[in-house]
Amino acid sequence: MADVAEKAGVSRALVSIIFRNQAGASQETRERVLRVADEIGYRPDSAARLLARGRSRTLGVMFTVHQTFHTDLITGIYPEAERLGYDVLLSGATHGRSEAKAVEALLSHRCEAVILLGPDADPAYLAELGQRTVTVSISRRVPQAHVDFVHSAEGKGVRQAMDHLVELGHRRIVHIDGGRGPGSAERRRAYRAAMRRHGLEDRARVIPGEHTEESGIETGRLLLAERDSGRPLPTAVLAGNDRCAMGLLMALTRSGIEVPRDLSVVGYDDSHLSHLMPIGLTTVRQDASLMAEHAVRFAVERLENRELPPREAVLDPKLVVRGTSGPAREDTL
Repeated sequence: MADVAEKAGVSRALVSIIFRNQAGASQETRERVLRVADEIGYRPDSAARLLARGRSRTLGVMFTVHQTFHTDLITGIYPEAERLGYDVLLSGATHGRSEAKAVEALLSHRCEAVILLGPDADPAYLAELGQRTVTVSISRRVPQAHVDFVHSAEGKGVRQAMDHLVELGHRRIVHIDGGRGPGSAERRRAYRAAMRRHGLEDRARVIPGEHTEESGIETGRLLLAERDSGRPLPTAVLAGNDRCAMGLLMALTRSGIEVPRDLSVVGYDDSHLSHLMPIGLTTVRQDASLMAEHAVRFAVERLENRELPPREAVLDPKLVVRGTSGPAREDTL
């Protein structure tokens, strides 16, 4: 600001008034100061101004690198935060960088609140975090913690997928579990409940897995090895999420299995990659934009009123039928 003032021939105080868009400078002086600032590349430091007032107006977002659904959530977080007058700072968790480290980095940059995308950290840490700062968790509930929670109705989504497969004639339906991934326990319970409801409890099978392509590939190899040993392939697979489903499709198609003629596959999330494959993935859609909007609003509302009790937003999922699900072959039932 001192450089701008010197070159424009005005006081530093007047430069400050102009950049705060306050009255006190003529239009000619205002235009001259702004022109000089542009010439020397000066930009007002809005973060410094906010910190001087005790605010950063920044929301921190912790996400997991390579989780495609998280990129969809982030895409929805930005416009809602901007609409409410907040900036967004991202911090990624990956192999070698824990969620706790990613969150602490956000706090060190003075984020006023943190939004956690599918956190897998220890519940005790998340509960403690909720006491330290405004915290919103997407897709994972933290019982007894002062944390707001946004998620889809996992059970309803799995029921839609299972009803769809049963209506297509499938009976040998396998579920690839998501391990400790967000929503995995609810999806696993809903799968078992659906198999019971359809009279298929004795055929229920949950294969341990994770929310990764590698997990889907490994499951595909397992099922193919079992087929070669005399155990028939399932007629359909409900994957823990879209990434897992995509890995499974890779393993199956490379081995000559035709989807959905030989085996149907259903994912969960409806991430942006699910409809970019050669065969569009049948999946359960979570509304990432709406989930993001709820999370941002929860954070901002709690910043304005710290006495609010923990809140929960449950959004309805929707089955999206594409090309990876079809009728069960009669010779495989």
